[in-house]
Amino acid sequence: MAQTTAAWEPVPRSRTFELVLARIEEQILAGNLRVGDRLPPERELVELLGVSRAAVREALRVLEAQGVLRSRVGTGPASGSVIAAMPSEGLTQLLRLHMALANFPLGDVAEARATLERSSARLAAERATEDDLARMREPLLRMDQGGLAREQFNDSDTEFHVAIAEAGGNRLMADMTIAVRNAVRHTLLSAFNKLSDWEAVRARLRAEHHAIYDAVVAKDSELAGNLVEAHIRGFHKDIVHTVLETPESAAE
Repeated sequence: MAQTTAAWEPVPRSRTFELVLARIEEQILAGNLRVGDRLPPERELVELLGVSRAAVREALRVLEAQGVLRSRVGTGPASGSVIAAMPSEGLTQLLRLHMALANFPLGDVAEARATLERSSARLAAERATEDDLARMREPLLRMDQGGLAREQFNDSDTEFHVAIAEAGGNRLMADMTIAVRNAVRHTLLSAFNKLSDWEAVRARLRAEHHAIYDAVVAKDSELAGNLVEAHIRGFHKDIVHTVLETPESAAE
């Protein structure tokens, strides 16, 4: 049990919900709140912090959106607001919104993906267990199935890349990869749906995925990294950028 080094204290009423956030952050930094711990009930937080219930609820909503908090419905010991470890969810939402606002251009996102996933693939080739390889094979096999809908192919594609990132064993890199990939899901699906030569593209992507998987199985970290980077850069340059920037080319 962590020693209490920060007390719950009333907060000033200006920008109240932000100050409630600051108080909760203090408890986390002090070690009084850890993953799996429950926050005091709303009514108790209102009394402890001297704020309105609306301010407390707004702060809890922000923390939940950031992936720091998870609400559990019920009245038992597992109910209430629980400190969670879901950084990829908060990062995904943040990236998706900023991409929609064009604050992160697609070219920048592709560059970030190539850099991140190259490192993850190298680590996966060095560290992947049999369970990790099995998690990579499952989406590969689904993508090999004939007649798979484009949306299902896209989701399996995402799952494959996420499995590689998680096999690398670096939690921060994995969560960043998950967030970036999930943030571009709609963009990639839009590109898929505009392709007139879908079967050719599908065959290309499947072949590249299998080559990456084989390199990871062979524990060839340099090859795995090179293949992932080439796959991402080529996909964005030849497919996503071409189709979304010049949509008329998809009909040619």
